[in-house]
Amino acid sequence: MLKACIFDLDGVIVDTSRYHFLAWKRLMKSLGSDLSPEENNCLRGVPRDESLRLLLRMKDMSVASEEFERLLELKNTWYREYLAGLNDGDILEGALELLRELRGRGLRLGLASSSKNAREVIGRLGIEARFDAIIDGNMISRAKPDPQIFLLCAGMLAAAPSECAVFEDAASGIEAARGAGMFSVGVEAENILEKADMRVKSLRELDLEKLSECFNLR
Repeated sequence: MLKACIFDLDGVIVDTSRYHFLAWKRLMKSLGSDLSPEENNCLRGVPRDESLRLLLRMKDMSVASEEFERLLELKNTWYREYLAGLNDGDILEGALELLRELRGRGLRLGLASSSKNAREVIGRLGIEARFDAIIDGNMISRAKPDPQIFLLCAGMLAAAPSECAVFEDAASGIEAARGAGMFSVGVEAENILEKADMRVKSLRELDLEKLSECFNLR
């Protein structure tokens, strides 16, 4: 029986990808390089430190460990500067309506984001109180696709993994949900999350009756 729904943040509830892109692009330009939208797509769902390692490999660059940490902080500083313009108008279509409907049905709601800025983002959006449990990147030691983040969230929601549905927009998140033994819903327009138990282009398209049916048929 479905008791809890756990949501990733970026790309599911809100789209801050443009702010990440601007910050990473600015960082790469500070290193005498650049970042294309195609290269940026490779960073989707990847933690900040792994993203920087990936970019440095892509650009055939290397930096000392102290410089690496400085670059991570610089990227985050610029990203948070861009976040200053974030407001509830950036909430993705259908997200608030779905959260209200799920709450009305008595389901527990969790947020599980690898971002260390997740609480700042949902605070700016004014939606923190909508979640019964919030797990962010400051609370985990292993990033997706490791299932740790979803298992921690389920524990805070007092729900067994088999009683949870996870909403994700990245392949690493779907893999993490499956690794946790949870039902996975892929939220993306490109139709590439083939391993998801169920797929929708946006939360607005989600049919809760179909979700319950698919969940119970597992």
